[in-house]
Parts: sequence; C-alpha cells; structure tokens
Amino acid sequence: MKMAAPTTSKAASLGCNNKPAFPELDFRSGARVEELNKLIQEFTKHDQREYDDQRALEIHTAKDFIFSMLGMVQKLDQKLPVANEYLLLSGGVREGVVDLDLDELNVYARGTDYDMDFTLLVPALKLHDRNQPVTLDMRHSALCHSWLSLRLFDEGTISKWKDCCTIVDHINGATNYFFSPTKVADWFFDSISIVLSEIQKKPQRGMPKVEKVEKNGTIISIILGVGSSRMLYDIVPVVSFKGWPAVAQSWLMENHFWDGKITEEEVISGFYLVPACSYKGKKDNEWRLSFARSEVQLKKCISSSLMQAYQACKAIIIKLLSRPKAISPYHLRSMMLWACDRLPANYLAQEDYAAHFLLGLIDDLQHCLVNKMCPNYFIPQCNMLEHLSEETVMLHARKLSSVRSDPAEHLRTAIEHVKAANRLTLELQRRGSTTSIPSPQSDGGDPNQPDDRLAKKLQQLVTENPGKSISVFINPDDVTRPHFRIDDKFF
Repeated sequence: MKMAAPTTSKAASLGCNNKPAFPELDFRSGARVEELNKLIQEFTKHDQREYDDQRALEIHTAKDFIFSMLGMVQKLDQKLPVANEYLLLSGGVREGVVDLDLDELNVYARGTDYDMDFTLLVPALKLHDRNQPVTLDMRHSALCHSWLSLRLFDEGTISKWKDCCTIVDHINGATNYFFSPTKVADWFFDSISIVLSEIQKKPQRGMPKVEKVEKNGTIISIILGVGSSRMLYDIVPVVSFKGWPAVAQSWLMENHFWDGKITEEEVISGFYLVPACSYKGKKDNEWRLSFARSEVQLKKCISSSLMQAYQACKAIIIKLLSRPKAISPYHLRSMMLWACDRLPANYLAQEDYAAHFLLGLIDDLQHCLVNKMCPNYFIPQCNMLEHLSEETVMLHARKLSSVRSDPAEHLRTAIEHVKAANRLTLELQRRGSTTSIPSPQSDGGDPNQPDDRLAKKLQQLVTENPGKSISVFINPDDVTRPHFRIDDKFF
C-alpha cells in the first residue's frame, strides 16, 4: 500500500491538464498538427481572394448582363415566370455547390478558363401556393428523384410547356404531360443562344464579351469577359417549390446541429427539382430533389475552422478522385453536415482545430467509400454511393489512404495549384484592360460617379459575405433594378 501512493501521485502529474513536452502529432501520418493548421491557413489565404472596386464593378456588370439576358429570354415566348426569384450561388456546378453530378460537364479550370464561378438556379416553373407538405410522383423514380406531372398546374401553364413534356396516355384515355428536364434544357439553351445572338448584333458600350456558351448535359455554361475578369456562370433550369417535400418530412423530427441557431421556417422555406436523373432513371423524365436553399441557411451555423478544412479537403480530392467519376464535392459536403450533427458544437467551434477536421473529413470519406454508403443529409434512406462498383470504391479508398499517410504534402500541392491559378489570372489581367469599365446601361455622360458608389457597395457585400448565396428578385421589364438578398439581408 505504501508503494502505491507515489505511483498514484506520478499518474496524477501526467494528467490531461499538463501539456506534453512534444508537439501534437497526427498518429497515422506523423505530421505535426500545428504545421497542418498553418498549411490550411495558407491555402485559405490564397483561395479566398479580396476584390477591389474594379473587380467588384466587373462582377456587377457580368451579373447585370446575365439578368438582362434572362429578362429577354422571358419575353421570347413568355414561358419563364414574369416575376421570378433566382438563387445565385458563389461557386460553379463543378465545385459541388448543388447536387448535380453530371457526366457531360466539360472540364474548366480556374485561372485557365475563368477567374470566378457562379451557379444560377432559374425557375422554369414555380409552385408556391401550398402550405402542406408537397407530395411528388416518385413511383417511377429512385429515392431523391421524381417525375413532375403538369396536372399540378393550370391549363395556361400546360399549354405553354407542352412541347417540353413527355406524353403518357392512360388506358382511360386521359393524357398526362410530364415535365422533361432534357427538353427544358434544350429549350433554355436555344432561347439563350437566340437572345445572345440578338444582343451581339447591337453591342453597347461596356457590354461583357461572351467568350463561351456551351450546353453541358442539362446545364448551360457561359463564360463572360468583363474588363480584366472572366466569370463562369452555370445556369440551371429548375422547378421551384415553397414548403417541404413529404419524402423528407421525417428528417424534421430528428435533432440537428442547427436547432436553436436558426428557425425551422428558415430551413424549410423551399426546395427545388434540378435536371439530373438517377443512374438507372429515365433522363427525359426524372428530376433530382435539391435542398440548396436550405443548405445556404445551414452554412450559417458551421464554424469557420470547419469550413476552412472542408475547402482544403475539397481542393485535394476534386482532382485526385476525378477518374473514374465517383465522388463529387457534394458528397463531402453531406459528410460535413452529418459530422455537425454527430459531434459536439463546442468541439467544432475550436478555432485551431482545422487540421483535426481535415483529417476527420478524409477518414469519413474513406469510411463511406469502403462501406459504399453515403446517406443524403435530408433524405437519409437515399444512399448516394449505392450505384458504385466494388472496384471503383476500393480504387478511390486506396487513393485517399495515400492522402491520409501524408496530408501535409497534399496540402502543399493544393496550395501550389491555387497559387498557379491566381498567377494566371493576374497575368491575364496585366495583358487586358486596366481602365474602368462603364455599366452596360450607361450611355454617355459621366457614368463613373454612381458606378464607383455601386462598386464600393458590392465590394463590401462580397468581402462581408464570403461563400454565401445571393437571391435576386428581378422584374424582366425593368432589368436596371435588381434587389439582392444575401441570406436574410436585403440590399
């Protein structure tokens, strides 16, 4: 008994309150956690660029051009809603901003092809007059997907969109029109092409240069040159709903990390159908449920250190796991949301834990691959990796194992890539125009005074709201007066 006392005392002296004399290490790779944190900070510094007044004005000019173009598309045949609400997200489809894993997407690279990228969700149809849960026709579809019958709409809407539907005749003689994502995308691309052709016949001073217009599956990608900047817009035709889908109703009954931070009304204010089918679905009929509006709200509850780790992890895997096509950044985002539900909020709020979060995300992703299981965050019964072959998941799991064995080296590579992209952008800017560009609406006089004020305001919006989405309410008959909403603030 006398011998045990000093041993107990020694054990107490090694308690968790005393910091060890050696640096904190990652057990698997041996990397110093402090070094990983510094590398993540360096990546964040180069990845999140600050915009000066000139760049902010160029961003505004490109956005203004896109919205003017959409107003003209609406006037072509009156198919688009007159009073429409677009969701503008920073980051393109390739960045996993929305759940659109399309094989037909052409490869564009930041620095080489564009400087900034955006995704714009444009409702072709809106169903905003229901308070009860929205029931969709999911009898013919995989989970997270649906067909859309125009029976939900009035006769005028059916008449307008008949040519963008597949027709199913029933035994009783009734005809059902199903809204076709592929036909809608074809119509949208043709309409945009007609409008751009007309615009380019009568160029206005300061008008952006249309450098590329391509249809990537059901997405229309437009690259605009404005002054010394190149902006990529991925424009997605969608169906917009207010309320919440019945298939995701049970998710609301569970406890979530955002409880008490934002209201349920904010989270379930609406959802979309986006033009993407399942791996065994019928491309002409099947839409995918998207909760992009809700995800914008949930991002407000995610700590900056976890978001930094997510962005760094995304940069590492987006190239490493690109072939064969299996994992998209959206899968990683879903895993991050699940981690937020699983882990204590005070742990995830630690500012100097970005390295732990990065390693955890890699571990989570590898776990999901090995088990071929990644539940959709809003509809957990939908396994987003179910379709993958054993060979594909094991190949990617082995690639991730190499990342996990040396995360510092892969972070350095990601930093070099983003630096190279920034150098390309700066070089092209030096070659291009360095003079201020007027707004497309200005014609003579002194346009710089109001535009300078606008540029400063836009710069403030951009720098104060990194990574947030912007809703824009626009009247196609008055394209000079867009109204911005960034999350829940109006401008």
